[in-house]
Amino acid sequence: MTDILGNIHSTETFGTVDGPGIRFVFFLQGCPMRCLYCHNPDTWKIAPNQSFSSEQLLSQYDSCQEFYTKGGITVTGGEPLLQLPFVVDFFTKAQKHKIGQNHIKGKLGGIHTCLDTSGVLFSPEKAEDPLWLQLCSVTDLVLLDIKHMDDEEHQKLTGHSNKNILSFAKFLEKQKVPLVIRHVLVPALTDSETQLQKLSQFAYSLTNLIAIDILPYHTMAIPKYQQLGIPYPLENVPPATKADVAKAQQIILSYSPKK
Repeated sequence: MTDILGNIHSTETFGTVDGPGIRFVFFLQGCPMRCLYCHNPDTWKIAPNQSFSSEQLLSQYDSCQEFYTKGGITVTGGEPLLQLPFVVDFFTKAQKHKIGQNHIKGKLGGIHTCLDTSGVLFSPEKAEDPLWLQLCSVTDLVLLDIKHMDDEEHQKLTGHSNKNILSFAKFLEKQKVPLVIRHVLVPALTDSETQLQKLSQFAYSLTNLIAIDILPYHTMAIPKYQQLGIPYPLENVPPATKADVAKAQQIILSYSPKK
């Protein structure tokens, strides 16, 4: 049987912001979205970059396994679900992979697996698809990026509707996959109280919710756009400050049913 190969953009061996603990992070190549604040425009193209099998990536993980006792593996992008068969194969093998006795284990006893996705490639008719169901069975945690709760504003921001993304969150709830919702706070674009209220109410309605993470918009990707010869869409938008994030977090919490 031919190995399923992943189109890999890059790796990070010491990831600390892509799931619990220290993690080996795999960035997959290709993304259908064009978020105005994207900080990885070099991952957009679906064209082949570097091809690896699941076994090859697990071998890379093993070379640093001693650092991941409280962490595991995270697959991100780009949009990793463009390569759904590979992600399922990789996570399935990771869940069966031998790890140290002192490691935090995944649901099947192997490596703890985390998926960072926009969810845009899901649609309600895929809810009974065996491959999507298998993805849930081998995924310990999903980091779901919700860009904007208003569909029209979401389309302006990303080029896509948010309907499939919200449906994916409900699908994960039904499959009982733990979920962290991530939201990038962009001044004057995603930081209104109305939008944050809707985000809070939707997120807290999910029984599988672990946390809501507010991520401050930053401009560190501008050099990448310059190198790629791509105009930067938010050139005049300032980074979100710590005070902006604190205010957003307070709004989110104020609409929590646990307040």
